[in-house]
Parts: sequence; structure tokens; C-alpha cells
Amino acid sequence: MAALHELIQKIENPELRAQIQAAADKLTKQKKFGLVFEEHLPECTPLYDIPVRKGSKVSVRDEKANETYTVLKIEDGKALCLPKNSKEAVEFDLCKLVTTAELGDPIYPYLQSLEEVCNAPDSDLWHALIEADNYHALQLLEYLYAGKVDCIYIDPPYNTGARDWKYNNDYVDGNDEYRHSKWLSFMQKRLLIAKKLLNASDSVMIIAIDDKEYLHLGCLLEDLFPEAKITMISTVINPVGKAKKGGTDFSRTDEYLFFLQFGTAAIQPEIRETSPAGIRWQTFRRSSLANGRGKHGVGACGPNQFYPIYVNDTTHQIVEVGYPIPEDVDRFTVKQIEGCTAVFPVRKDGSEINWGATREKVLELMEKGYFKVIPKRLDEPQQYKIKYLTSGVIKDIEEGRITITGRDETGCVVGYYDVGKEMVPTTHWSKPSHNATSNGTDLLTKLFITPRFDYAKSLYAEHDAIRCAVAHKPNALIVDFFAGSGTTLHAVNLLNAEDGGVRRCIMVTNNEISEEERLDFKSRGIRHGDIEWDSRGVARYVTWPRTICSIKGININGEPLQDDYITTATITQTTKRRVHQISFIANYLELSLSDKKKVIELITNKVLPGKLVDEESDYIVSDLEKHTATVLINTDLSDEWIDELVELEHITDFYVITSDKKTFNRIKRQVLEKVSLIQKTIPMKIPMSDGFKSNAVFFKLGFLDKTKVSLGMQFKELVSTLWMKAGAIGKCPIIDSAIPAMLILPENRMAVLNDENRFGEFAEQIVQHPEINVVYLVTDYESSFVAMTQVLEGKTTYQLYRDYLDNFRINAGRNGR
Repeated sequence: MAALHELIQKIENPELRAQIQAAADKLTKQKKFGLVFEEHLPECTPLYDIPVRKGSKVSVRDEKANETYTVLKIEDGKALCLPKNSKEAVEFDLCKLVTTAELGDPIYPYLQSLEEVCNAPDSDLWHALIEADNYHALQLLEYLYAGKVDCIYIDPPYNTGARDWKYNNDYVDGNDEYRHSKWLSFMQKRLLIAKKLLNASDSVMIIAIDDKEYLHLGCLLEDLFPEAKITMISTVINPVGKAKKGGTDFSRTDEYLFFLQFGTAAIQPEIRETSPAGIRWQTFRRSSLANGRGKHGVGACGPNQFYPIYVNDTTHQIVEVGYPIPEDVDRFTVKQIEGCTAVFPVRKDGSEINWGATREKVLELMEKGYFKVIPKRLDEPQQYKIKYLTSGVIKDIEEGRITITGRDETGCVVGYYDVGKEMVPTTHWSKPSHNATSNGTDLLTKLFITPRFDYAKSLYAEHDAIRCAVAHKPNALIVDFFAGSGTTLHAVNLLNAEDGGVRRCIMVTNNEISEEERLDFKSRGIRHGDIEWDSRGVARYVTWPRTICSIKGININGEPLQDDYITTATITQTTKRRVHQISFIANYLELSLSDKKKVIELITNKVLPGKLVDEESDYIVSDLEKHTATVLINTDLSDEWIDELVELEHITDFYVITSDKKTFNRIKRQVLEKVSLIQKTIPMKIPMSDGFKSNAVFFKLGFLDKTKVSLGMQFKELVSTLWMKAGAIGKCPIIDSAIPAMLILPENRMAVLNDENRFGEFAEQIVQHPEINVVYLVTDYESSFVAMTQVLEGKTTYQLYRDYLDNFRINAGRNGR
């Protein structure tokens, strides 16, 4: 391009040079994506509820919408039409035509209320579902909420080539060589308007996509949103994998999420789950007699792990670690430190064992805080118990990173893991809850009994994505203009139920039917707009029924839902330990080592592996999270066994090998008295049958006559739109009577003045209702509007119908940046 600019500068005519330079500059800004990225033919939308009149732009019903005609004459049910780019008129049956709008044509939308569900009559929270082509719905949303949206979540068509989306009212399939270019053109138009909805100072856009278009979409996003921070997340939605035909390619398990952060928007942290091993404090003294002082051979610790650890009797802190004591030296002869107790690895019966590591290793680990002291009863041989941290995870506190490590040769940990810290989500999500089958398709089956929608998103996958964006915004406004089955509103309701938020969701979806149903209906003479056709569209057959069922907590038959929602909120659950008597093994000590291992595995149902058993085991205790059982073999050592278990919260089942009932009862009482109750932090569950304390209204996007609007003749139709613009607070008002001179709606925090001659009375009413903050003033004169606004100081005012008409009159420029 540099050479081209040099040539342009050689043009002598300054006007021509400037014109060519401007054209070249425009050309350099055009980028090609994928195969080709062009504007293609104008994207058109059939407007089925707009009557066909003389002069209307029309297309043939259920055919390609971009093949348009202009109506020249209507007579006797026939319409004489002039095709676009042709001078030869053609005639159609009037019933076969539909009014059609090209993107950019001025349109004047309104919201026709179809139905509502109210499960929280005392709540001001109302969600909305809008049945519409999403481009025209976005135009309306720009009028309503420009710069006010906190989060946009969309799951657009993936362009798989399987006729999963329409361009100009015609399904795009894998045979269309321009399908990538059409898809990008389709997305660009919608994203440009969506950009205007977002709060530029603090908002997030989330876009789900798979491998068919993620590269093209990434380039498009970088071009449209250079000011945004863009991150791509990979998320596992099908752990089993989806194999392609032929079985020669990779079996795909994941898809992608683009997160676009605007302004100061920050991804909200999550509570990271503990590692499988968790944090456990284990007794530092070895438990097996095989590790007794002076023992040699396999499994023995050696001569250097019997030494004193000095504990301050006031602070209960380790103040010094003594040197190893030779086997022939009495432990009571070692030096004493004033105010301290010398603690040795000694069992309750007085047997001398070894510590779990050498003195050098203890000194090293003490610096990291891996030891703690537990005071014991004064009548015990040792007044303190020394515990060390056993785990396989390191937590880097400064950087907030988690690094997995192993154990060293002594069995001591070489790292630390801080449980319950808030962590920024990673760029790879692999959560069982994100399974699109179990928590998407199967969830819909619970609502609808029979299949109604393929490839639904996991409720929890969307919940987690939206939570990342608005967890800190309890009043957030969330928009989804590719609503599909309605997972987004469902997820927002679940998030609100978890944390008490009142986030509001607006969803947009068309009312398309499947290609198979379209062909079937067409063969039977059923057309778009007929009840049978419309009742099978996705908005009315899936999205709205799901909204009703999820809010009420029922299935499509009105029966209460049976399952629970799993939330990110947690509760602490407390339960007692279970103590079991094993009385059928009378000769355990006489068994071979191999048989002892088999018996322990049998008793615990293989919870404890045989490798934990040795010839001299008096009891089996493991600190590993997965080993939730323990076995007492020598009942004479029950006190010591229980002492080992006091701090091990993961053990739920205690097995006592004894045929004596009294002995078992005594030990059981000891366990229940001394071993603490189990306290587990588990996800909080919400019964699906509870539904959600929220409300929703179902609208269909319609279109008004500009002249009638300007004359104030369609006020009733516009009330829903004015309610939405005022914040959708309270139940949407319905006007059945004649157009009122004024409308005072404190429950909706809005008011409308239709007769400016009664402004004085109107202003007095507004003063009596300070909760009203949005006021619409109908006047043709700018000066009158300004004067009334000044009187209503502090209120947000809009001039009708100028504000509405001007907004949509300039639609022809909407495709620009």
C-alpha cells in the first residue's frame, strides 16, 4: 500500500487526489476473514404482522427474503409487483406475500404482550422474553438500554453446515461456499448494535462458539472491539467426546467462550476446591511397632529419628529440636529447658517409637509452618502431641498460583495448600457440572418429559460464565439475543437465588421451526402465522415454556420437579461417625499377612487397601482423603487408636474387631465422645420444585405505522416499550380504556403526560410520588418539553413521540461503525 500512496501523491489535481486518497484509506480498513468476508446481498426480514399495502416492499412467504418486490397495485386478492432490479411486473396472490424490511430500513417496533408468569407478586423483578428477529430486537434494545447493559451472553449459530441457521430466510448448509462469509456478515451487523448496549466503563460480553468459526470470530472481535480485553476459554461440555463420521478425526470434548472485558471490568474470583488429599494434620510420631526405637530392617526408620522436641508450656510452640539419642541412652537423661517439656515419640503403653523424619528435615519444615502442637491430658505419658501437615499441594500465596508437588522421601510434605482462597478462574474449564448432556439436554427432558430441543447448554456452564461477569453486581442487566432454549434466564435466576441478587435478564429469540417441520407444514398448506405453525416455533414451544416451568418449579404437566439445583454457595453439614463391630473374625492375629490384608479389604469394602497392613499392625489409620475407614485390631490400644483419629475429619467409619459386646460398647462410647463430629462443607442444594422468586413477561416484537405514532394514536401499543425503558419495574401496565390525559404509575416508577395542557396537575401528582423517576412528556414543541423538564428537576424525562420516532428514523445509518 505504501507504493500506492506514493503514486497518489503524484496526481496533480488536488480534488481528484483527495478523493482517490480517501477511497484508498477506506479500502485499507477492509479486512478479509475466513474464505471471504463481504456484505453479500442485503439481509432482509419478513414482517408477518405488517399488512401488505400499495408501495410495500414484499417477498414471497417462506422463500428467500432478499428476493424483494415493490407492490404497484392490489386488486381482487391479487398484487401486481415490480421485482427489484427489473422493469417487468409480475402478479401474485396477495396471501402469498409478506411485508419485508431490509436491514437499515426505518422500522418502528413495539412490544405486544403475549403472556406472563408471576411467582413473586411482591417483587419488582421482571425478566422479559422477546419473540423477534434479533436484529430488529437489538434496534429496540438500543433505544431502551443504550450504554446500560452489564453483561451480554450469546450462543450464536455455530455454522456447522447442518442447516442450523438462516440467512435471508433460507437455511445455510455445508454446500454454500460463502457460508463463512455470510455468517461473519450476519454476526457483524448484530455485534455492532450490541456494542452500543454495553456499559463502556464496566461490562462483559461472552460469546460461545465451537471449532467451526472460532478463528473467524476471534478476528472479527478484534476488529470490532479493539478497546476490549479479549480472552478465549476452552470448556469441556462433552467429556465422552463427539466423534466425527468415519472415526478418523479427534473426538471433540470442548468448545470455546470468548470473554470481552470493557473498561474496568474484572473477572470475578471463585472459591477453588481443595485438592483430593486436602489439608490434613497427621501425628508426627510413627504408629507401627516396626518403626520402634532401635528397630532395624525393612520399613524401619534408622537410628537418627529418636530425639526430643521441646515445647513451651505457656505458648505451646516448638522452641527447639534436640539431637538424636543413641539406643543405649535413657531418654530421661537428656537436657531440660526451663518452662518447656521434652516431647518424645512414645506410645501410651510406654513403647518408644521414632519420629516421622530426621532432625534436619524437621528444622527445614518448621520454617514453613508445617508443625503444630496439640495439648493432651496431664495424666498421659506425653503432655503434647506433635502434628505435621500432610498434603500434596503447594499454594503460592504471592502470585495466587497452585502448584502440584509430591512428597519427599520421609513422607513429609514439601508444600502448603491454603483452602478456601478466592482464585481467578483459569482459561480451561473442566467441570462435571458443565456436561451439556446431563445438565442441558437431560434437564430439559425433566421439564418437557419428551425431547423438544437439541444441544441445550448446561445450566451450570452458563451460570458460571455469567457469574464471572456479574457476581459483584446484584442489580446487573443481562441480555441474550440468541436465547435458544432459554438457559440464560434460567441461569440468572439460579445466580439470584444463590446470593439474593435481583439481576434482570432480557432474552431474544425468533420463533423458527425445524427444517423438517417447515417442509411438512408447507406440504399441508400451513403457513407462517398459522396457529399450528407458530405453536411449534422455538420461542413458544421451548423458550417460554421452559421459563414458566423453571420459575414455578414444575414440569410441562404441572407436576413438581423432583431434583435439586447445585449451587456455588456452600453449607457446613455435621454428622456423627459410624462405629461397627466385627465379631465374626476371632482368629485375626493367627492369620497370614496375605489373609490379614484380604480381611481388612473385606471389612472396609476395599476402602482401605491391603498394602496398609503389616504383621504387627494394632490398628489401621490413613490420613489420605480417600481412606474414609479405620480398623482397630488390638482393643487394648483403643485409647491410642482414638488419639490418632481425633484430628482426622475425613474418616467416617470405625471398625472394631472384637467378639465382646461390652468391649465394643465401651470403645464406641469413647469414639463418639472424643472424636469430633464430621463437618463437611458441601454445595448448597435448592429443590427445583421451589422454583424462583421472580416474574417474567413474554412479548412479541411488532411494528407500528409512523404516522399513527406521531399522532398519538398508538399509545396503548407503546406502553410496554415505555415500561421497559423505565426499567421494567413492577408488572407491565395494560391500557384498555381510552388514552388517558395522564398516567401516574408509582408501582412502575414512571408517569406519562399525554395532554400538556394539564401539566400543572400532572406536576402536583409527581410531587406526591417521589418514587417516580422516569417521566414521558407528549409534546410537539421542544421549548415546551424543556420548560416542563425544568419544573420536574431530578426526573429522567423523554419527549414523545419525537424521542421514539427520531431514534428509529435514522436506522439507515445503523450498519456503520
